[in-house]
Amino acid sequence: MRAVRMHGYKQPLLLEDVPIPDIAADEVLLKVKAAGMCRTDMQLVDGYFAKYAHSTFPLTPGHEIAGEIDKVGSLVAKGGRFSEGDLVVVVGGWGDGTCRLCQKGDTHICVHGRWPGFGPYGGYSEYLPVPERYLIKVDKRFNLKPEELAPLTDAGLTPYRGIKKLRDAGALGPGRILAVFGIGGLGTYGVQYAKLMSGGSKIVAFARNDEKLAIAKDYGADYIVNIQGKSTDAIRKELSQGVGQGELDAVIDCAGAEDMIALGFSLLAPGGHYASVGLVGDRINLPLFPFVAREYTYHGSFWGNYNDLCEVMSLAEQGKIRHTLKLGKLENVNEYIDLLRGGEIVGRAVITL
Repeated sequence: MRAVRMHGYKQPLLLEDVPIPDIAADEVLLKVKAAGMCRTDMQLVDGYFAKYAHSTFPLTPGHEIAGEIDKVGSLVAKGGRFSEGDLVVVVGGWGDGTCRLCQKGDTHICVHGRWPGFGPYGGYSEYLPVPERYLIKVDKRFNLKPEELAPLTDAGLTPYRGIKKLRDAGALGPGRILAVFGIGGLGTYGVQYAKLMSGGSKIVAFARNDEKLAIAKDYGADYIVNIQGKSTDAIRKELSQGVGQGELDAVIDCAGAEDMIALGFSLLAPGGHYASVGLVGDRINLPLFPFVAREYTYHGSFWGNYNDLCEVMSLAEQGKIRHTLKLGKLENVNEYIDLLRGGEIVGRAVITL
């Protein structure tokens, strides 16, 4: 089979011919139909995660995966939940199954877990082995395309979990302002979830790109703010004129840039909640007194679990999620990595096979 492989940090990815992998009794062999391209893939290549986790090369990137089952292991066949030809999406975080986090369903943050796309097998290949318990079947009656499904496993999942945290913390509702920071691969979905899940909050999208902000407006944002070159005071005044108040009750940050985090907290209202899901930067530097005195709550939110993705897939099957996609092939991977590095992709890049 063909697979795009990474042989070291800060090196171009190589498209190579490699053996089709074997599968264990509790796995399926998945024929990949589409793989979303995440900024995380670019960061993996650039060595962003080197100080946090060891990588063994060669590895195959790609953790947003949709495809069809090509072969099932013996235990999978006995269970009867999946069969050859089924259309499925892959849940990203594969836990050890025994720890406290796994027992409550949060396998994606298991400290002994593994993730497709960060080891020998990933979505930038024609086939990969996947444990049965990390597959979700997609009903073909809804005519959902693999290139639409693949991004939902991260870009469409990560902001969903973050907004759930804001909702469950009581940060959303009528008379509240919910901001979506960064209208990239995650933010285009984040705006839609904000509108669906915020209980009547006004949705304000923040970005530096007018084309991306136009998409946010089309996807349900009540107000948009281009922050390029503007001071915090100017942005606060624009907010007051546009939505009636100069502060934000909640933020879902789909960028994670250090300057945007600083901006977000400078605009946060007393008792406000901030959920970070983006990873553009690598540090947080916040003044402590307003954080304590104004009783802010900061939520870290990473990816999503099996149940979160089931909920996202249900929304997709109901036709409640729209997509902005840039499609390519395995041969385009390095070109698209460069575009990700420059922030030049509008929406989500997806490799189709």
